[in-house]
Amino acid sequence: MAGPAPAAGPPPVPERHTAAVVVDRFDRLTWRDTYEQSAALRELTDELSARHDCAADLLADVFLAAYQARPRLRERTDMALSRMANHQVIASLMESPAFAELHRETVGDPYAAAMAVLAQATALRRLLDDTRDAQERAERAENAVRQEADGAPDTERTAQQAAQDAAQDAAHALGAAAPGIRAATRVAGARAAEAVREEADLMRAWGVGAGELERMPFDRRARLAERLRTSRLAAWAELIGRFRQMADGERARKVEHTSGELIGVTLGDDLSRVVPSELANLGLPAARAVFAARYAAGQLMLYDSEGERATGRGAVIACVDTSHSMYAEGPGGVTREAWAKACALALLDQARHGGRDFVGILFAAADKLQVFRFPAAEAADIDRVVDFAETFLGGGTSYQRPLSAALELLAEEFDDAARTRGDIVMLTDDECDVTEEWMRGWNDAKHRLGFRVFGLAVGAPPAAEAGSVLDALCDNLRVVEDFTDVHAAADLFRVI
Repeated sequence: MAGPAPAAGPPPVPERHTAAVVVDRFDRLTWRDTYEQSAALRELTDELSARHDCAADLLADVFLAAYQARPRLRERTDMALSRMANHQVIASLMESPAFAELHRETVGDPYAAAMAVLAQATALRRLLDDTRDAQERAERAENAVRQEADGAPDTERTAQQAAQDAAQDAAHALGAAAPGIRAATRVAGARAAEAVREEADLMRAWGVGAGELERMPFDRRARLAERLRTSRLAAWAELIGRFRQMADGERARKVEHTSGELIGVTLGDDLSRVVPSELANLGLPAARAVFAARYAAGQLMLYDSEGERATGRGAVIACVDTSHSMYAEGPGGVTREAWAKACALALLDQARHGGRDFVGILFAAADKLQVFRFPAAEAADIDRVVDFAETFLGGGTSYQRPLSAALELLAEEFDDAARTRGDIVMLTDDECDVTEEWMRGWNDAKHRLGFRVFGLAVGAPPAAEAGSVLDALCDNLRVVEDFTDVHAAADLFRVI
């Protein structure tokens, strides 16, 4: 005869989750890959985990809430007691008004989601410290539940009561911490949204597209962002962005139109289509002779019409003065250098849109020159673009050295690819002499290669005066006095 059935033990403890955000295996892989790529994330995790057992799970939850397209929070009843504080933090973060703004910038972008975690590091550190008591009570409650499940039948009631008491105690502690959690996550979410948005704006201002960012290795992207954010270039981002926006608008005027419709600006001698900036010279006695000379040479700036466009085909070469005087500031605290280089970067975009090579020549004294080449057939490496913008040579000013270098490049292009009609843009604030022999060679090369020269006198120096050396070198010369005004060069982007 069979003996009595053994007494049934306590029911098994249901599985509890340590992750507050519902994830699949692809989300877990994304978090793991991002964690392995980001030294900053690993350092933060190690720091917080040394004091809080739940820290690693919390950071993963913050990341995935930012990364997922439609983040979904687990039910509280499905959470491990020791992670209830994490659940409260994530719930408060996702409910905060700033989260929607943050999420627009981070969704689907592991780097931006990681940045959101790092931007909230201070708040998360404080939240973990403030909820430490609630966490410890929850862990004791969780241990009591395990002991209840493992206990002998004769001690079951005592263990069950202890577990209930511990869980209630943890719930009270978490309830007391809830107002502080909500306040902290509101501030943290707003700061993270601002940090992520500012970096996105910074990248856009420098012409780094979303597709390029997605292909960029994590560490390189982080280094680039740090470089743009902390160097003197950071102050130029807004100006560069406005230059690029203006240039985009001017490029839009070059679309196909009906025959005879005005679409841009070219050079010629048709007085019926002279642009107002050229006509203004007739009101200045000192400039009338210059107007007459340009008219005779067919070098007046004219409104262009369909079928008559004469934009360049060869390389676009920006010669940027980086002598000491280019450090001088104008209105709004913008330096001459900043305006000139922002214009040059917009010319780089212009060349790439037209399938043309771009060359940036930085010059100062005769012994100081640096050349940055950006062939049309190759993607413009952003680090090299930043090198071009960041390099400052200092010293005096020489026209012959940079313009001779430009001539050599255009001659090389002509010999190798039979391309003519390049464009040289001279951006300087100084005036200096050239020899008669050099000037004869310059004019001969100009006739042979068919290039155009545009001058931008940054800061209204003597170089802008009629009869100056710069005026003699350029087919069209204009003065830039307000360094906050990007439209002073607008016509340039319809001609080039």
